[in-house]
Amino acid sequence: MPSTAPSSNRFERRRAATRRALVRAAREILADTDDTSVSIQAIAERADVGFGSFYNHFESKAELFDAAVADALEEFGQAFDDQLRGVEDPAELVAAGFRLSARMADSHPELMQVVRRRGLAHLHSDLGLAPRARRDVERGIASGRFAAVDPVVAVSALGGALLALVELRFARPDIDGTAAAVDMAGMTLRMLGLPPDEADEVARRPLPVVA
Repeated sequence: MPSTAPSSNRFERRRAATRRALVRAAREILADTDDTSVSIQAIAERADVGFGSFYNHFESKAELFDAAVADALEEFGQAFDDQLRGVEDPAELVAAGFRLSARMADSHPELMQVVRRRGLAHLHSDLGLAPRARRDVERGIASGRFAAVDPVVAVSALGGALLALVELRFARPDIDGTAAAVDMAGMTLRMLGLPPDEADEVARRPLPVVA
C-alpha cells in the first residue's frame, strides 16, 4: 500500500509557506504604514494567497499582527546572537547592541521599521532583544561590571535609549548614525556604572566580523 507521508509532507510545507506569506505581508504593512485597519482581503492579496487561507492560520487580524511583531523581534534578536557569538563582556554586548541597531536600520529597514513602531510595547517581552538584554545586564551586575541596579529598570532604560536611536536613524537620516550609536552606547555604559574613559573605549571597540 503506497505511503501517504509524501502527500502529507507536501501539505504541511504548503501550509507553512502560506503562514509565512501572511506573516511577511503583515510585517510589510507594519513597516510601510503601521495601518492595522487594512482588510483581510488586502492582506491576503499582498501575501498572494486565497482569502479563505487566512482563517486556516489566524482567528483575527490582531493575532496575525501579533505574530508579525513576534517574528520581527525574534529575527532581530537572532541577528545579534549570530553577530556577537563569542563576545563575553556584558559591557561590550550592550555597546554592540546600539551599534548593530544603527547599522541594521540601513541593512534591514523593513525589520527595523517594525521594531521602531512596535518595540516600546515589547520592552519586557520574552522575544527579541529584551531577554538577551536582561541576561547581559544581570551578568554585568553579578560580576561587578555594572552598578547594582534593578535589572528591570536597567532594561527599560536601555530599551528606551535603543528605540530612540532607531527613531533618530529614520527621522534624521542626515545625522551620522554610526557616530550617534557610539555616543549612545558610551552614555548608556556610563549610566550602568562604567567610568567615562572605559565606557568610551568599550563603545568604540571593533565589532566582531562574522565569517
